[in-house]
Amino acid sequence: MPAVIETQTRNYIIHGLAEGLSIRSLERIFGTNKETIMRYQMLVGKGCHYLLDAVMRNLEIESIQVDEFWSYVFKKQGKVSRRKRSGYDHEGDIWTYVALDPVNKLVPCYWVGNRDMYDSRCFMEDLASRLKNRIQLSSDGLASYREAVDRAFGSEIDYGQIVKIFTAPPDPNPTRGVTGDVVEVRREVVSGHPRDISTSLIEKQNHTARMHIRRISRATNAFSKKLEAFRAAVALHYSYYNLCKKHITIGTTPAVAAGVTDHIWSIPEMIENAAQSLPEKEMGL
Repeated sequence: MPAVIETQTRNYIIHGLAEGLSIRSLERIFGTNKETIMRYQMLVGKGCHYLLDAVMRNLEIESIQVDEFWSYVFKKQGKVSRRKRSGYDHEGDIWTYVALDPVNKLVPCYWVGNRDMYDSRCFMEDLASRLKNRIQLSSDGLASYREAVDRAFGSEIDYGQIVKIFTAPPDPNPTRGVTGDVVEVRREVVSGHPRDISTSLIEKQNHTARMHIRRISRATNAFSKKLEAFRAAVALHYSYYNLCKKHITIGTTPAVAAGVTDHIWSIPEMIENAAQSLPEKEMGL
């Protein structure tokens, strides 16, 4: 990482970002330029992506819940024009797929992309590559999941979907996030023999992500201007969540509970391992 600020201040900044503090607030607290803070977040976030990719392998997990949450890059989809900014690869809606072990609270993988068949397949294939045993899988009723799960797991899975039926929204032209009331919940077996089809815990985990990733908070003015920065912030969050943040329900970190590591990582340890995980072409930590 660029030798611009002292190591202890760097650690505090990364910790603050992981806990949901804004870049501007950290700039005021530590007297550090926001451009420097953003460079640190980008570099550590990229390293965290490679770090999680390396350590979340050969996992023995019995059950997985999956879901996806919405955000946007630069502007909301309704305001995206045909003429995109030069040099930028994404504008508008962005979706983050997340998998959760409901027992150990571990997030074995996530995927940032569009809410379509291609990214659903990529997410499921990534999840399948990290597991070493047959699992029970629960998801919402997103149509692309069925083919994606079949492609990634074949018949070696117990899979069910939970489908919620809503009433019409009170506003005939609703804004995003405004829905009617849930009037029916259907649990549908798709493959194998799933025992308990539920997405309640992954939905709660998505709430945790919104509280800790400042740029995806509801009605935020801290949204990402670049997709690269968005990916880095998401990677930092899930690295911190899995390895460093003690979960109140299980009394330790998800990584310790799942046997991925044998101790709770400190922020400096996470940063050091993230730096070592970066490919040589992206070195700078």
